[in-house]
Amino acid sequence: MRLLQEHLCMIALSLAVVSSAAHAAPLVEPTLHIKPAASGAGRVALTLDACDGQTDTRILSALVENKIPATIFVTGIWLKRNAAAVEIMRAHPDLFELENHGGRHVPAVDTPQKIYGIRSAGSPEAVLAEVESGAAALARTGEPSPKWFRGATAEYSPSAIAMIRKLGFKIAGFSINGDGGSLLGAKETARRIAAAKDGDVIISHINQPTHAAGEGVVQGLLALKEKGMTFVRLDDADGTGNHGTTD
Repeated sequence: MRLLQEHLCMIALSLAVVSSAAHAAPLVEPTLHIKPAASGAGRVALTLDACDGQTDTRILSALVENKIPATIFVTGIWLKRNAAAVEIMRAHPDLFELENHGGRHVPAVDTPQKIYGIRSAGSPEAVLAEVESGAAALARTGEPSPKWFRGATAEYSPSAIAMIRKLGFKIAGFSINGDGGSLLGAKETARRIAAAKDGDVIISHINQPTHAAGEGVVQGLLALKEKGMTFVRLDDADGTGNHGTTD
């Protein structure tokens, strides 16, 4: 009888967990667009994530040489490992805007789960710690206080979005996934980026120097420049996101 009772208790507990997961709010992947250009070929915002690892100097060099502005979302981990790249960015304040990608590259989701194989923050307290530690890491470099936040995987729980907004950050979605998390080939990455239209916000990565996608990022950006497209940083444009990420 005791074994039967324990078995029934385990079943009840399992059903409770399933029920809780079923009622959890679904994650959202916010979009972001900037105000279209008043004239000309149009304008786009290039955003590049620096999650961890090293620096793709192919991309960094192309941005400097071609005077292409970009918003770089940096983690505390990446900042520690890439002092030379940070100095290059700080030497070109007209081109680079450094923003908050979190302290440890943890998804801003306040329930325990995995997103693309990455374990989420898992609690409200952990979400706040991720956001605040990312901002603190940027402050230690001497950069201005960040105004934008983008979480790892760019997916969020709605409750986490509300918490991040209360901290004063806008949340950076995107409208074009340029490099598929840096996993796409050069040709497909270039095609996606070159197809950007007036008002688009592009996301790609600048922390994977061995991936073919980096070459495609450069090719796509140069194709947009050849078309006469203007590049702007997020702080220099009126960005509008959904799911309450900017309003």
